[in-house]
Amino acid sequence: MENTVKLGKYKHFKGAEVEVLGVARHSETLEELVVYKKLVDHGGHKKGEIWVRPVAMFLESVDRDGEVKPRFEWINI
Repeated sequence: MENTVKLGKYKHFKGAEVEVLGVARHSETLEELVVYKKLVDHGGHKKGEIWVRPVAMFLESVDRDGEVKPRFEWINI
């Protein structure tokens, strides 16, 4: 994997906190997917839900109201 995803806590650009549990591969395409757990109820999503997202999308930056920021910012200390 070219870009490394660290395990630990991240903050989504919309404010929700998540915990990255690991990186998995899709069984058919071998695409790398970030596996993460919601740490808070936020935007209709419940604490404890497990989600996956392609690594490239997880690591990309987004433009929100003219401000470019990471989609997920690592906050683990």
